[in-house]
Parts: sequence; structure tokens; C-alpha cells
Amino acid sequence: MFQFFKRVKTVVSSELNSMLDKAEDPVKMLDQFMRDMESDIREVESAVAKQIANEKMLKRKTDDAQSLVEKRQAQAEKAIEAGNEDLARRALEDKNEQEAQANTLRESWERAKRDADQLREKLDEMKKEYQQMQLKKDSLKARAESAKTRTKMNRTMSSIGNDASKQGFERMEEKVMQFEAEADTSEDLSSASKSLDDEFEDLEKSDVDDELAALKKKLGKE
Repeated sequence: MFQFFKRVKTVVSSELNSMLDKAEDPVKMLDQFMRDMESDIREVESAVAKQIANEKMLKRKTDDAQSLVEKRQAQAEKAIEAGNEDLARRALEDKNEQEAQANTLRESWERAKRDADQLREKLDEMKKEYQQMQLKKDSLKARAESAKTRTKMNRTMSSIGNDASKQGFERMEEKVMQFEAEADTSEDLSSASKSLDDEFEDLEKSDVDDELAALKKKLGKE
């Protein structure tokens, strides 16, 4: 379990190089790695809890055995004071048996306590590593999202010259310019098609208008 946890840490610390080489989604992979770490931590927490419970149980049995040793010692002394040597002997024999059992239990308890302490330290280490990886994961996810956004923008910018909307806009601009050219051409043709008589007629109309204006001024009819 611990080896797997260290392997996950190594993968995340490599800053996605192997994942990117395999075309994997860094964001999804980072989330999966963190879930694996969380699962490992829960398993170790369960193991620590069981070990602590076992250590406490052994400690209780050790204390009970030691209490019985002290009790038999006191009873043996009391029996001697009462002059009952046989009772004192039996008390001491049982005391020796309980003492041997207490020593065995004490050794088991001390070993269980060492194991529990080591598991606690390992669990604390795993949680610290997890917190560090969590911070780094957030940073790497932000970098990955930023890189994906930049890539998308660059691809969009590189293809914008072939964009159908832009091409259509340019075609319409050319069409308007064509209409304007045709209008200018039609005006030139219209002016060129006037006959000499048409031009003199326009001139005569202009003279009549001038005379009419002068007559109205004379008669005060302006």
C-alpha cells in the first residue's frame, strides 16, 4: 500500500510528462490519483485503529495481570503473618505464574505499541504528502486548463483566414463595389448619349427661365 502511495506521488511530481506522452487527460488523471491516495489513507486509518485497539487490549490485560501479582504478594504476606505457611506458599506459586504471564503480556503490549506508533507516524506522513499533492494538483490542473485554452485559441486564430463568415463578408464587399462601378458607368453612358439638340434645348430652357424671373421682378410678382 505504501509503495503504491509513493508511486502515485512520483507520477504527480513528474508534472504530467508521462501522461501527456500517452495523450491522457491530465485533469482527469490527477483527480483519479487523488482518489487513489484517499483510498490508501482510509485503509491505513483502519489499520491504525485496529492496532491501537489491540494495543489497548494488551495494556489492559498486562495491568490486570500485574495487579493480580501484587494481590498474591500481599496475600502471601498476610498468610505468613497469620501463621498459615501452606496458604502463603500457594499464594506465592500463583503469584509467580501470574508474573510470568504479566511479563509475556507486557512484551506483547510493548511490541503492539511500537507498531501502533509507527503506523501513526506513517499515517501522518501520508496525510502531509496528500495535502502537498492536493496543492500541487490544483496548480497543475490550472496550468493544464490554461494550456488547453491557449491551444484552442491558437488553433482558432490560425484558421480564421479560412473562416466561412469572413469569406462571405469579403464576397459581399466585392459585390457592393461592383454595384458602385456599374452605377458610375451608367451615369457616364447617360451623359454621353445626349444629342446636340438636347443640349441646346436645355440652354434655351435656361434662357426662358431667366426672362420669366426678370418679368416677375419688373411687375412686382416675385
